[in-house]
Amino acid sequence: MQTIDTVNPTILLAIELSASTWLVAARVPGWEKPHLHRIDGGDTAALLALISSLQARAARGLDATIGVVCCFEAGRDGFWLHRLLTAHGVVCHVLEPTSILVNRRAGRAKTDRLDAEGMLRVLAAYLRGDHHACSMVRVPTPEEEDAKRTHREREKLVQERLRIENRIEALLFTQGGSAILLSCAPVMDARYRAIFGPNWIACVDGSS
Repeated sequence: MQTIDTVNPTILLAIELSASTWLVAARVPGWEKPHLHRIDGGDTAALLALISSLQARAARGLDATIGVVCCFEAGRDGFWLHRLLTAHGVVCHVLEPTSILVNRRAGRAKTDRLDAEGMLRVLAAYLRGDHHACSMVRVPTPEEEDAKRTHREREKLVQERLRIENRIEALLFTQGGSAILLSCAPVMDARYRAIFGPNWIACVDGSS
């Protein structure tokens, strides 16, 4: 039977995020088992309405103000949901996915339901003081997140440029060092002249 904190009764939520659907597992004071709620992915109005509904139902049963603590895994969605929920008075934690302990010998299937319920158990353990149950991600400020995004985009572009250059080099070698490259980068022209010598022919901005 669930133990009810009558001093600081709190609803625990775990949100399994996906592009199409959000699965919300809720542990409500006074309820025997966690309840699962499915809403459309990205429908924050439905999520906030669900939270308000759960708070109202729990408050009627306990005649007390009900707090809400939620969690979800860090991922491609970033931290905008954390900021939105925090702005609406919800204490929000972002879990590091690789830190969640899983019984590898159990060979459990991966389903949204199991993941949501697992996160709910981990959150409850963490709030009881068991910080070995998982690790929480430090949520960056919007400015820090923007700076990281720019850095990540630059890294991706650099990797893509190197991939293209390596592909070009491979094609040029198959032509015995004599080929035409359309390029607007004089540095690349100099690089290939150094590789292929006088047989290198470059067309810069369409001119030979």
